Amino acid sequence: MQLMDKRVNVPSSRSTSLSRTTPSQPLRSKVVSRTATLTPPTLAPSDVRTLGQSDVRVPVIGIGTWQWGDKWGFWGYDNEYSKRECEKAYEASVRTGLTFIDTAEVYGFGLSEQIIRECMQRAGHKDPADVQIATKYFPLPWRVAPSTVTEACKDSLSRLGLPKVSLYQQHWPGFGPQSFLTDAYVDGMADCKLQGLCDAVGVSNFNTQRTQSAVKRMKSKGVSLDTNQVMYSMLYREPERNGLLETCKENGVTLIAYSPLALGLLSGKYTPGGITPFGPRAALFDYDRREKVQPLVDLLNAIGKERNKTPIQVALNWTVCKGALPIPGVKTVRQAEECAGALGWRLNDGEIAELDKVSAACPQIPGAPLEAI
Repeated sequence: MQLMDKRVNVPSSRSTSLSRTTPSQPLRSKVVSRTATLTPPTLAPSDVRTLGQSDVRVPVIGIGTWQWGDKWGFWGYDNEYSKRECEKAYEASVRTGLTFIDTAEVYGFGLSEQIIRECMQRAGHKDPADVQIATKYFPLPWRVAPSTVTEACKDSLSRLGLPKVSLYQQHWPGFGPQSFLTDAYVDGMADCKLQGLCDAVGVSNFNTQRTQSAVKRMKSKGVSLDTNQVMYSMLYREPERNGLLETCKENGVTLIAYSPLALGLLSGKYTPGGITPFGPRAALFDYDRREKVQPLVDLLNAIGKERNKTPIQVALNWTVCKGALPIPGVKTVRQAEECAGALGWRLNDGEIAELDKVSAACPQIPGAPLEAI
C-alpha cells in the first residue's frame, strides 16, 4: 500500500515524559538484524480505506498492541505469552495485509512502541509505505500546555524510530481538574500535524459533544479531525445509540473500534462453564454473562459455518459493515491470521440485521466512563 510520505527531520529535544520528575529518553533498543523487506499483499480496493479527510490509506481492519509489553497484568504478558510471540504476530499481520498498527505511549510504559520498532527493523520496514503506525498521547496530570503534545509525539517517534507516524491521537479527553484543558490538547494535536510529525490526527474516547467541538477547533487551524477511537462491538453498541457513529460519519471522521471482540467474549472461546480468561477479565466474564451472551456466540458460529468463517471473523466483519475500523488486539500468529480472514468478503443485510437483533438482547459490557460524562 503506497502512502504519501513527506519526510521531516525530527529535532532532538528534552520532551515531556511519562515520568513526572525526569524527562524521557529514548528507550534503549538492542541491535536487530535486518532481513529482506517483508512485503504485505496487495489488498482489494474494498479492503482499503482512508482515515478521515487525510491522505492516509489503511486496511479496513488493523491490529491493537495494548498487549505488547503490557505491565498492568491485564493480558498476561510474560506469563501467558512473550515478546517473541508479539514479534511473530507482527510478521504474520503484515504478511496477511494487516499493516495498520495501533499503539500508545502508555502501553507497557513505552515498551509496546519499542517492540514495534524492533519488529520494523527486523522486517526492513522504514516508513508509512510499509506499515501505518498509530500511537497516542496521554493527558497526564502535569501536562497542561499544547507544547506537551508535540513533545510527547517526538518521544514516541524516538521510541518507534520513525520521522513521523501515520496517525497521532489524544488517548483520553482531559478529565477532573484537567477537563478545561481538552482544547489545549486538541490544539497540540493540530500542531503535530502542522509540524509534520504525523499524517493524520485523531482523538480517543471522545463523546459526541467533544467530537463536534474538536472538529470545529481543528478546522479553525486548518486541520481536519480524522479519527475517533472508541469502544465498539456487538456487545457495546453505545456509539450507535448515542449518535456518535453518525456524528463521525457526518463530519468525515473515521470511527476506530477498539475491543471489537468485546475483550474476547465474542471469540467463542469463553463458554458457560468453560475456561476463564487471565487477569481482571475473569470477573467480567462470569457464568451469568457468558450464559446470556451464548445465543449471540451461537449465531456467530452458525453464520461462520455457512461462510466457512470463525466467530471472530464474523464479528470483525460486522464492525466493518457498520462503517467502523476495528483494531482487535493481536499477540499471536494464529490471532493475526484469523483476523485477516475477515478481509475479502462482507456480511449481507439479512445477516447484519439478525446479528443486530440478537446482540441487542445481550447484556452490554462496561464502556469507557468518560464517554458518558
